[in-house]
Amino acid sequence: MKFPCMQRWLGFFGFALLSACPFLSAGGDLPWPQFRGPTGQGHAAARDLPTVWSETENVAWKTPLPGEGWSSPVVANGRIWMTAASHDGLSLHVLAVDAESGKLLRDVEVFRRTEPIPKNTKNSFASPTPVLDNTHVYVHFGTQGTACLSQADGRILWKNELLQLDHKEGPGSSPVLWNDLLIINCDGMDVQFVAALDKASGQLRWKTDRSGPPADNPDHRKAYSTPLIIDVAGRQQVVSPGANRVVAYDPASGKELWKVEYKGFSNVPRPVLAHDLLFITTAFARPELWAVRTGGSGDITESHVAWKLKKQVPASPSTLVVGKELYLISDKGILTCVDALTGEEIWTERLGGNFSASPLYADGKIYLFGEDGRSYILAPGRSYRLLHENTLDGRILATPAAVDHALFVRTDSAIYRLEKTAKSADRAAAAP
Repeated sequence: MKFPCMQRWLGFFGFALLSACPFLSAGGDLPWPQFRGPTGQGHAAARDLPTVWSETENVAWKTPLPGEGWSSPVVANGRIWMTAASHDGLSLHVLAVDAESGKLLRDVEVFRRTEPIPKNTKNSFASPTPVLDNTHVYVHFGTQGTACLSQADGRILWKNELLQLDHKEGPGSSPVLWNDLLIINCDGMDVQFVAALDKASGQLRWKTDRSGPPADNPDHRKAYSTPLIIDVAGRQQVVSPGANRVVAYDPASGKELWKVEYKGFSNVPRPVLAHDLLFITTAFARPELWAVRTGGSGDITESHVAWKLKKQVPASPSTLVVGKELYLISDKGILTCVDALTGEEIWTERLGGNFSASPLYADGKIYLFGEDGRSYILAPGRSYRLLHENTLDGRILATPAAVDHALFVRTDSAIYRLEKTAKSADRAAAAP
């Protein structure tokens, strides 16, 4: 079934330069297999990317998308995968677009419901980003179901509808892959747990309830973050932020390894790891950024928190580390650069507008995408230097992907392939 494009908001959501960061690639050699790219850190190996674009410049193609959804594009084997939902949330789909031509190749209905789940008016019914291995695409619609499809022909290979929870605001947490497991945060008002499904069958392999007493207010128990898999001294860990605490688990068994407790809920940004520090956002309403040293066990709240930042911390976009600098774009468009090792502010600039997409580092530049379709390209460093500002039609809340020489940008109605065109190259060559 095809359905008309609708406008909604994610609000929940999106090649590493950082040799000091022991993060793990979730997709092997795949160019963009998960939210925020191969390492989940927002770094891309793409080169020679465009820095100037509009509706008529450096657009290789623009493809209208059916339905609504704020899942970010993921890319493998020449195809771009996303999820979408019908306007009423009753029909949940997987989309595949040819990366070279922009042709819509697949529009597969995965789940059909008789009643929609509640959600925030700024969220969509299809916000979690898919994750890819070499031959499959794994999609998650929160409490409405999880599924695996064949990349080759779009066949649905399995479904799991057992991960039930009350999101209140709709789904937000994206799944991640580790070996033969699909790992998912499930933090609702009623239940809070992390689950691992067998990626070949969809059967539950382990399920670990969040430790510690839940908040008295059910609204203060929910969260929407995506876990990050890291390696610390040869030991792999799933770092999983939830309401009021971040916990690291053994990915094979679900055993809790360590935790840090804070006050906050409805947190969205994905963790970032650099220089043996994990950068964790604690909440939505009053977010703080905590830098947590790796290598601990048990409750490390008092021993391993290196520094905290309380000013202009994003509630929706994840952070970005380039070199020894950490960049934060707040939901209200204030860009801050701090020293990643100390948290000391280096500079801050007001870009304006609202932001939900997470920043991207590629081709030696930082790319920021605002909800109003404006984008900003900056040179990283200890002084603010804006290189270009561009605009596309529509709203941008999904985090873009960068592969080879192209940016794949999803708006509320279309997906774009942005790359340098011959016409633009000729004009640049002729410029004085």
